[in-house]
Amino acid sequence: MAEVRGSDFQIYNTMTKQKEKFVPLVPGKVAMYVCGVTSYDFSHIGHARAYVAFDVLFRYLKHLGYEVKYVRNFTDVDDKIIKRANELGEDPLALSGRFCQEFLIDMADLQCLPPNEQPRVSDHMDQIRDMISKIIDNNWAYPVDGDVYFSVGIPPNNFPNYGRLSGRKPEDNRAGERIAIDSRKRNPADFALWKAAKPGEISWESPWGPGRPGWHIECSAMSATYLTEKFDIHGGGMDLIFPHHENEIAQSSAACPNSNITYWMHNGFVTANDEKMSKSVGNFFTIREVTKLYHPLALRHFLMGTHYRSPVNYSISQIEISSESIFYIYQTLEDCESAVAQEKDVAASVSGGKKYPSTADAQKCITDLKTHFEKKMSDDLHTPSILNDALQEALRLLNKILSMLKKKLQKPQKLSYIQSLVELEKEVRDVLDVLGLLSSSTYTEVLKQLKEKALKRAELSEEDILQRIEERALARKNKDFLRGDQIRSYLTSKGIALMDVGKDTIWRPCVPAGAEEDNPTQIPVNASGAQLPGPTDTSDSQLSKSAAVLTL
Repeated sequence: MAEVRGSDFQIYNTMTKQKEKFVPLVPGKVAMYVCGVTSYDFSHIGHARAYVAFDVLFRYLKHLGYEVKYVRNFTDVDDKIIKRANELGEDPLALSGRFCQEFLIDMADLQCLPPNEQPRVSDHMDQIRDMISKIIDNNWAYPVDGDVYFSVGIPPNNFPNYGRLSGRKPEDNRAGERIAIDSRKRNPADFALWKAAKPGEISWESPWGPGRPGWHIECSAMSATYLTEKFDIHGGGMDLIFPHHENEIAQSSAACPNSNITYWMHNGFVTANDEKMSKSVGNFFTIREVTKLYHPLALRHFLMGTHYRSPVNYSISQIEISSESIFYIYQTLEDCESAVAQEKDVAASVSGGKKYPSTADAQKCITDLKTHFEKKMSDDLHTPSILNDALQEALRLLNKILSMLKKKLQKPQKLSYIQSLVELEKEVRDVLDVLGLLSSSTYTEVLKQLKEKALKRAELSEEDILQRIEERALARKNKDFLRGDQIRSYLTSKGIALMDVGKDTIWRPCVPAGAEEDNPTQIPVNASGAQLPGPTDTSDSQLSKSAAVLTL
């Protein structure tokens, strides 16, 4: 059994409506099931929110030393899939299979680790039929003309504790998106376990006639198949609390009275204009639409910038800020890598020969980062605090050290600074890795990708920018500082910042001018302590005023 750290890990349990200390059923091991997508189209960022949130949980549990079995299903048989397939003249399983693969591509782009198991409904008909039969045998379901309905009971003989997850009573149930009103039901709240096949629909044989499963039964059957009737964590979006998860609990308990899930976890919605983002409403952005213009790491950072249980309102300005933050992180890490490489002989002394301790500031920062990370992650995965507080402090110190290394230093002092860089960078990387923000690509490759996305958003080529840099240099040479300022302001409005480094001018992505005004979020700083976006730097017209003063 693996050694487990962090015994104070707490998670919010939807069932008890409070945070609870996490104690798995089997010491050192965690069994976790998360409801997956219905695969009939490209996934939107509401889906990304859920699976990034549970990927963070998966990663943190592994970080604590748990052996985790993570199961996430695909609903590849459903009314929506059949409808879409008919519209396209495509086989339903072929269509759903195609979008399952597209989903996996999106998840890989977002740095989500693959679950241990990813079962599909179409591959588990035997388990689903067996569970329905058990529920019928236990008198909690009844067949009607080829359909099978779960019976929530008729008051006062309701199914025991039905509604305890959502706090709803059976009589409060109403027909939902996937629950049709049917006069053949004993109770309007009864829901389908098996649906009789309609002419021309895909179907499977069963003791009740050809048909296919209802929506809820699939997760009960597959979670029991891979994790048994008792397991630790069941997760999904808040929209699944009722009726999906409520009905899962009823089905599983009806089939096996010993069925039990210890912790129910639910993530908040992604909203657009404060309305829940969903395909049915049509107000959604697909993951692909966002990552076409923004790096997937920026989308992941944006989604983690709000606590997983809180709603997050999607806005261009917020994802711009996340894109800026990712660039800042990777630029800092690349600068660290470059600084150590430039001091190969000195760095060799750090790793070999005589050891010089890191600075007191670095040691304190490392301790603070470790402590803050464990404390906030163990408090129901409070990622926003990590991204905005301790991690930023570590990055600022790295940049301060980088700045100090540019000065003339005695060898012992330089060795101490390099050792500080090495140790602090490692701790930052470890934190980023658990958060899923550490790419398998090199720092340079990620920075290049971020710049390419920025060019695409600005609808400019790098040649366009280099041409404007030359125009600005010529304008400044001719003391036409107003023109230089106009060029710089234009590029800043497009999300391109010009940075004067010695006699050279380089460019980098930034939050477009005005975006940060709508979102008063702290902008990261560079090694010199100056804010990174172009608008806050000294303008050329301001330089012209300085020049005028000097010539008086």
